[in-house]
This record gives sequence, C-alpha cells and structure tokens, in this order.
Amino acid sequence: MRRIDADTVVAALDYGALIERLREAFREGVTTPLRHHHTIPVPGEADATLLLMPAWQSGRHIGVKAATVFPSNSTHDLPSVMGLYLLLDGETGTPVAVIDGPSLTRRRTAAASALAAGYLARADAHRFLMVGTGALAPELIEAHGVWRELTEVAVWGRSPEKAEALAAKLDRPERRVHAVSDLEAAVREADMVSCATLSCEPLIQGAWLAPGCHLDLVGGFRPTMREADDEAVRRARIYVDTREGALTEAGDMTNPLARGVITMSDIRGDLFELARGEAAGREDTGQITLFKSTGTALEDFAAAVLVAERA
Repeated sequence: MRRIDADTVVAALDYGALIERLREAFREGVTTPLRHHHTIPVPGEADATLLLMPAWQSGRHIGVKAATVFPSNSTHDLPSVMGLYLLLDGETGTPVAVIDGPSLTRRRTAAASALAAGYLARADAHRFLMVGTGALAPELIEAHGVWRELTEVAVWGRSPEKAEALAAKLDRPERRVHAVSDLEAAVREADMVSCATLSCEPLIQGAWLAPGCHLDLVGGFRPTMREADDEAVRRARIYVDTREGALTEAGDMTNPLARGVITMSDIRGDLFELARGEAAGREDTGQITLFKSTGTALEDFAAAVLVAERA
C-alpha cells in the first residue's frame, strides 16, 4: 500500500485534468451514501466536526475519507481541516493507497467550483473577488483561472494582515492580486465572487451583486452557517453540487428554504445535471448565478483515483 503525501497530491492533480475527471464522475455517477457528520465538543473552543465520507464504483475502487474540521485551529497556527483518504481495490478490498486528506480536499473542492463556473460564469468574466484567506483561497483562485483569464483578483478577509499577505504571495504580472478592505465595493465591482469562510452571519449582500455576477459559496457546511443573505439567493439562479448535501447541510439553502424565501423549484440544477446536459446553465450575460458547494464523496473518490493513477 502506498502512502501519498501532500506534495505528490498537488503534483498529480493539475486543475485541468482534475476538473475533467470530476465532470466525468458526475456524468457516470458514483455510489455515495450520505456522509456521517458528527459534532465533537472541544473544551474551551468551538465545536469540531468529524466527517466520514464513503464512495465506490463496483468492481473498480472503494474509498473513504475521514476528515476533521476544528474551527479554532487558526488560533494554534494549524489548518482547520485535517484527515486521510483510504483507497481500496474494488475487487478484493485490498488497500491501494493512503492519501493526504487536506490537500486532496482542497484540490477537489476548488475544482468542483471551477467546474460549475464553466457552466455558470460569464465567458468574459475577469474580475475575481476572493472572500476568505484560509487554505482554500489560493486554490480557488488557481482553479477558477483555468476557465477564465483572471486579470484582476481582489482578496478580502476579516484580518487585513492576512489578506495583504495572501495577495502579496499570489500577485504576479499577468494576474494582479491585491487586498481590499471595503467588501461592499469589491463585490459591486466583481464578475465572480468566491467565498470560503466559516461564517455564521451573511457576508455577501444580494443588493451588492452586479448583473451578470457569479457567486460561488464554498465555506458553509452546517445549517447554522451563512455566507450570503436572503436577497442574494432571491436574485440568483441557484445551482448546487448535490441536492442531497445542499438541502440538508448548507445554511445558505436550508435557511431561506425553511422560511419560504425560495422554493425547491428555484434550485435550477446540480452538477450531475449540468455535466449531463440535463440542466441549463447561464442563459444570458445579465443573469446572476449562484453555486452552493457542500462537498460530496464523489469528488474525493474521483480525485483519489486520479492521484493513484498518476502518483
């Protein structure tokens, strides 16, 4: 059995190949039982989450990711998300590889958002706003850059110092990256807005979204979390990675649905339907589109198999 570290995962999962592998997986389908989602109390700090995410394609591969989310880890200079992915042979159950979980999760999460943006963002979108400064932020910028020539990237975070540091790290001549302090002004100017935070209060106000903007919500994975307000979901054409996950776990969907702000019919499609051509994506340049990602074991599974093939 191979042990595949983070550097090998990143080298194996270039975004062009990974996005296409995810598209293929959503077209073909993978068996993905509802993930186990357990709250773990942490004395003196925010509750943690344990996630167990199995998936398989009969006769080919079986996989399971064990991941933890510790929101208070930032105060200890540690990543919020940790874990491992175990890939097994689908014919014998023999362990094939143990794969670094955080790097796999970051790559597949960013690739799923970029896959959705290929259907939902304007073809000429080039002004990108990254809301959040955590480990996912540089991945999302890189992944979205596969589809669009992002000539201007703004970064906003609760910590201006972290936003400045991230922008300085990512800035280069062909893609200017700069930190911003005025979130409203930055949203109003953006063609694409990607959020990767653990916020429980809406950060993005729907009134700020310009016609034609694409809003990518990645961070919230609990019903108590919100990254966008009611007006944002009311104004937008809404898409999700999977209905099963988004309609049970994502506060950006469950909260407005429960209060009648939107209805089930307002969710125009998921990544299965977009990849199979069963749902229409963006239909004109003036539409506001919204993609809500909660993550699915299908994405981890497809990424893990690609790593094992290439590593």
